[in-house]
Amino acid sequence: MRNTDTVFSRRCGWIPSVVREDGALKLMLGAGADDNHDPRTFTFRVTEAHAAVIRGDLARHLLLWSAVLPLCEDAGTRGPLDEAAAVALLDPVLLAAPADVDALFRHVRWDRYRLIAHGADTDLLEQGRVCAAMRTATEVSDGNRAQEYRANRRRAERGTVLSPLDAALLAYTNRYLHGATVPRRRPDAVDPALLPEVMRVVATAEQACAGMRIGRDPRRGRNAVDRGDRDRVRATVEAALRRAHSGLADDAVRTVSLLMCTEAVDRSRNAPLEGDEGGGESADRRGDSRGSGGKTALSFTDDKEVERKWQSSDPRTAAAEFWDFVADRSTRGNEVFTIEDERMGEGIQLHFYADSLARITTLRAGRGGADPEYRVEYTLVDGLGGYRKLVNAFVRGGCAALDGYGPWMADVAEFERALRRRDARSRLGTAP
Repeated sequence: MRNTDTVFSRRCGWIPSVVREDGALKLMLGAGADDNHDPRTFTFRVTEAHAAVIRGDLARHLLLWSAVLPLCEDAGTRGPLDEAAAVALLDPVLLAAPADVDALFRHVRWDRYRLIAHGADTDLLEQGRVCAAMRTATEVSDGNRAQEYRANRRRAERGTVLSPLDAALLAYTNRYLHGATVPRRRPDAVDPALLPEVMRVVATAEQACAGMRIGRDPRRGRNAVDRGDRDRVRATVEAALRRAHSGLADDAVRTVSLLMCTEAVDRSRNAPLEGDEGGGESADRRGDSRGSGGKTALSFTDDKEVERKWQSSDPRTAAAEFWDFVADRSTRGNEVFTIEDERMGEGIQLHFYADSLARITTLRAGRGGADPEYRVEYTLVDGLGGYRKLVNAFVRGGCAALDGYGPWMADVAEFERALRRRDARSRLGTAP
């Protein structure tokens, strides 16, 4: 077992320390992780002269750390540190003249973001004047500073230039540093002088999508949302922002529209399933209460022959119960669902994989060993909203109530041609 004593360390725990290990003076640093995601620790020999510079010169200490970190990354999760390469950096980084250090950093790999987190001047770093850049260095790191620099550098590589208002909008939605962050409102992150203008932009977005909703999509699970609804909200908000605030960068427009979508999704997920059914559900309830031919008993089945029964005496509507069944059962390999009224001999079959639906009517019941005779008619469906309309219509009035939702095709070959035409239009991006 090795005997290790700390000779010198700074108050920030991640900055490399000088230790004496079994009598030898070494620099010890933590970097990367092993196969179990535990931090890895590396050591390599230093001299008393090196240790003296590390103790007395924070800038050189940080520069050495920045230059050694890529060697640690090369070691991966289990490989050894290239100690010869690490030792070869000691004299050029710690003991050489500033001009020679600058020249070295133009030819070796180094961790730019580590230095920026510790206060390095970014303009001087980009000019290659690393020693001058480190005059503002601090022991305590600021991770946000490095993240902000990284974010700005990525935008510059894309050719994106942000105005103060663009940057304030990204800060308001908490997406200035990370474009993948789920947006949320953070008015405290915005310069108070810019906040009124930010709120005017947000108000434009709110007014544009007022009354729009993003419903849940039980075809994709209990917490999934309707992608078509989401795309409509996003397009509406972005168009309104570009009309009213034409100078906004694309990044700012996207982050505000995403904020509106995220908030609409949250409202949808917090609503009960009946509330997610929209006007169709209300019509279903009104139809039942008026006794205008609404269904009294239905069975729901999926492609795995799992069944759920519904009766009009149940506390929930038929459509709500059916979509709850879909949310529980729908998967990539289970995308065909049926609603059947056994007493009336009719039903509908929903084909989620093809955005289509079949209505099935019993023409003649099977008697004396003969097979029953059915009429099967197909129609194309326009997304989840189309399915909801058809389900609600069937629940209210059976197959006859679906006449106005066609065209209905009894010929399978004709239906398959219609599918191919729709798919071709979709690939070309043309309207149906």
